[in-house]
Amino acid sequence: MFSATGAPRCTVLVLTLGGTIAMTRATAAPGVTPTLTGSDLVGAVPGLQGIAEITVEDFRQLPGASLTTGDIVSLVERIKRAEREGFDGVVVTQGTDTLEETSYLADLYYRGTVPVVFTGAMRNAASAGADGPANLLAAVRIAASSEARDAGVLVVLGDEIHAARHVRKTHTTSLEAFGSPNTGPMGRMAEGSARFHWLPKPIAPLPLPADALPQVEIVTASLGSSGVLLNGLEVEVSGLVVAAFGVGHVPESWCSRLEALAAAMPVVLASRIGAGPVLTSTYGFAGSESDLLARGLIAAGTLDPYKARLLLSALLAAGTPRAEIAKAFLDRS
Repeated sequence: MFSATGAPRCTVLVLTLGGTIAMTRATAAPGVTPTLTGSDLVGAVPGLQGIAEITVEDFRQLPGASLTTGDIVSLVERIKRAEREGFDGVVVTQGTDTLEETSYLADLYYRGTVPVVFTGAMRNAASAGADGPANLLAAVRIAASSEARDAGVLVVLGDEIHAARHVRKTHTTSLEAFGSPNTGPMGRMAEGSARFHWLPKPIAPLPLPADALPQVEIVTASLGSSGVLLNGLEVEVSGLVVAAFGVGHVPESWCSRLEALAAAMPVVLASRIGAGPVLTSTYGFAGSESDLLARGLIAAGTLDPYKARLLLSALLAAGTPRAEIAKAFLDRS
């Protein structure tokens, strides 16, 4: 496809998964639901066709909370096919409930050169000041930019550009709901252009799983918790992430159970805080980070519990030897 000047036009594939960005009041029932198609979304953005030749596919039509890891594995397969088909960029629209997790899982599996940009909306299409059109416009601009090539999977909302491996949803309703607490945004949109401050280091992708991802769950430490949720997990799940206090601490009463679980399966120690690393050697009391690591737990580094869960599940699906799982967390945090 060529522009009016005769120069080749950029081609961008928009894959829609549903979510608030595609929600409106379609029936008499209370509340909004994902009813808008990808063509509806693209058609509501003035000037979008002037940026790139857009192809739209309705990949799913679900709330973000109903997406599965299987959906995202299928999505990555489609993204890889899009690269082979010659698309210059890919945009994924979905619900913000799980966007920090879906984009990260895609980043674990995709390491092509084509920019892949996830976006969504905090306000549905029927509300005043809906942010979906502006977010979609920014996402297409970034997907069409040469600067975003080889940058891994990106997330853009509110004109901020984030690396999928660092981004978190930090507010339930604000238009500025997404941030990267450990690093800050990679860049920002200004005057219709993406301006990058830094780019993440390349990390080799994990192989796509042939079957469903192994089940990994999260257990969160809280004041006075008995740890009863740890009971029997060795026969229910393939791995565990502990969302610990602070820099990696749990109640002393949890220690023996966690040690037994770590002998049966990989147990990753993350922090429930959402920013900063799990330490390794500062505290020495029972239930401290150094005590738990000595009992066989694996440090998550700076990964939050949600990303640590996805990484552990993907590593298990890839048949990663247990001795190499700790190094994988160190390399990817």
